[in-house]
Amino acid sequence: MKVGIIGSGGREHAICKALNISNKVEQIYCFPGNAGTAEIAENVSLDSENFDELKSFIIEKKIDLVIVGPEKPLVEGIVDFLERNNIKVFGPNKVASQLEGSKIFTKNLCKKYAIPTANFGIFGNIENATQFIQKSSYPLVIKADGLASGKGVYICDNKDEAKIALKEIFDGKFGKANNLLIEEFLEGEEMSYFIVTDGITIKKFDTAQDHKRVFEGDKGKNTGGMGAYSPSRLINDELDEKIMSKIIRPTMIALKEIGTKYKGFLYVGLMIKNNEPYLIEYNVRMGDPECQTILPKLKSDLLEIFLSCCNEQLNETEIKWHDKKSLCIVLCSKGYPDNFKKNVSIKNLDKIRINENENFYHAGTNITEGEVYATGGRVLNFVCLSKDLLEARVKVIKSIISLNWDGGFYRKDIGYKVIDE
Repeated sequence: MKVGIIGSGGREHAICKALNISNKVEQIYCFPGNAGTAEIAENVSLDSENFDELKSFIIEKKIDLVIVGPEKPLVEGIVDFLERNNIKVFGPNKVASQLEGSKIFTKNLCKKYAIPTANFGIFGNIENATQFIQKSSYPLVIKADGLASGKGVYICDNKDEAKIALKEIFDGKFGKANNLLIEEFLEGEEMSYFIVTDGITIKKFDTAQDHKRVFEGDKGKNTGGMGAYSPSRLINDELDEKIMSKIIRPTMIALKEIGTKYKGFLYVGLMIKNNEPYLIEYNVRMGDPECQTILPKLKSDLLEIFLSCCNEQLNETEIKWHDKKSLCIVLCSKGYPDNFKKNVSIKNLDKIRINENENFYHAGTNITEGEVYATGGRVLNFVCLSKDLLEARVKVIKSIISLNWDGGFYRKDIGYKVIDE
């Protein structure tokens, strides 16, 4: 079977590696891929935002299944387009993708279906929003409405910080802003919860704890994710059922009532307080770096899971996991998430010694004339499975040190809440 993967990050490399071990996969194409996918797949340098160009290549190469990794093409309707052209594709359609594409869409859905979430207000101009923040208690949360690569969320401790957030969002830092959200700040601890669904059957796809802040101790600016561990220390059977009954099932009912259904991975970003879940956000794909953290734990054939979702036969597919914990650390370019150098050479990749239960994935990398360059803010992901998360972290850091890349930095405290408790 020939498979195509849209995307170029660590998530897509992890999916590529997981599919590569399936004995049913004959050839993988990545659009555009990275230096890591180039080792096991054919990277295709075409404009994945040009749906017609993508369709022509898929038909020419007789690709049997397309997996959409990142959110942007999903929100722009790539699934609808490919399905109209009789191409099998894994991922949610354009309407369902509004769960991530518009935070306001999701918040209004929560309000209508009594899904627990933070209280919120919607503001269409900076004047009204400024009047509101002058009277607000702090901290509060200000969010850009649309896609922002995980960076459009501001946790503001005072009016001055809130004014900066309003100005940056309405000035177009994350694209044209017709509206923004201001939310109450929820106390508790975050958790990433994943499901996979064919639109009929819903199956859990593990949990994780992501570390979004750039500095140790969860300080500094939000990033796309500095590392993660799995499973979350918070998950238990009672909480599991509450998440399904109070948040996920009502969301699926809501989508059905507006004439659509959800197919694919769904990332449920939660705040947990006193064993009660509150929805922070939805992402309409696997998280990054949570995907890289979770997929090495998967025993089942990932291709079979994808196909069963496309064919609405997920109820017939059993998802099995290795009985181990997983920890991932992201190696970033110095300066990230602000300004960082691009096209920085990465030497010594052959010096990395990956033992059993260890993986490393490329993210923001490219290969030119046989040499690997860092092209993005998040560059490489190092992962280890173990019964013990401290042991996993020690091994991951050892691997990063063996690379000895002076162009990068990383957090050494990933998993600290569960490791140090």
